[in-house]
Amino acid sequence: MPNSVIRGISLLAFMLMWVVLAKLAGDPSVLPSPGDLVQPFLSELASGALLYNLGVTVLRVIAAFCLAMSIGVVLGLLMGTRPGLDRWLDPWLVVFLNLPALVLIVLCYLWIGLNETAAIVAVTLNKIPNVTTIIREGARALNPELKAMAQVFRMRRTTYLRHVILPQLAPFIAGASRSGIAVIWKIVLVVEFLGRSNGIGFQIHLYFQLFDVAMVLVYSLSFIGFMLVVEWLLLQPAERRVRAWRLA
Repeated sequence: MPNSVIRGISLLAFMLMWVVLAKLAGDPSVLPSPGDLVQPFLSELASGALLYNLGVTVLRVIAAFCLAMSIGVVLGLLMGTRPGLDRWLDPWLVVFLNLPALVLIVLCYLWIGLNETAAIVAVTLNKIPNVTTIIREGARALNPELKAMAQVFRMRRTTYLRHVILPQLAPFIAGASRSGIAVIWKIVLVVEFLGRSNGIGFQIHLYFQLFDVAMVLVYSLSFIGFMLVVEWLLLQPAERRVRAWRLA
C-alpha cells in the first residue's frame, strides 16, 4: 500500500476519533468538532490574520533553524574529529543539553530584551546542543580508510570536505534537520507565547486568555498542517536522497 494512502487513512482515523470525543464531550466550548472549526478558520483566513501570524512564525523558525544547523554542524564536526577540543567542550555541551528551554528563553528576554533578537537567540541556543551531539557522533563514525585515501592522493581540504566528509555526514545532518525543525517550531511557539506581540504562539496566548478553545485549535492546527507539509514534501524526500548512496 502506498505511503500516501496509509497517511490518508491514518489522518482519517484521527479525525474520526476527534469527532467521537467531541460527541462524548457534548460541549463545543470544551472540545469543538472539526466541523465547528471551519467557520472560525475561514474568518481568520479572510481577515488575513491567520496568514500574517503564520508567516511571522515561519520566518522565525527558518532563521533559528539555519543558525542552529550552521553552528551545530561546525561544532559537531570539530568535536568529533578533534578529541582534545571535545574534552574541553563536552562539559559545556552537557550543561546546555540539560538546561531547560524555558530558562534560556526567560534569560534571553531579561538580558537582551523583549525583541526579535532575543527570540531568535533563545530558540537557536536551545537547538545547537542537540545538533552538535548528532553531528559529533557522525564525525566519530567517519571511515578512516577514506581519510587515508584522501591523504595518499593529496586531496585538497575543500575537495575532501565536499566529497568525503559531507557524504558520510549527510544522514546525520538529515536526522538533525528533521528533529531540529520539529523541536524548533515548538520552542518558537513558547517564545512567542511569553514575549512577542505576533505569531502563532502569541495568538494561542491571546485566545487562551479568552478561553476560546476553537481559536486555539484553529491556530495550532494551521501551523501543524503547514509543518506536516514541510515534513512530507521536503524533509523526508531529502533524507531518502542522502541515504540512497548507502543502499546503492
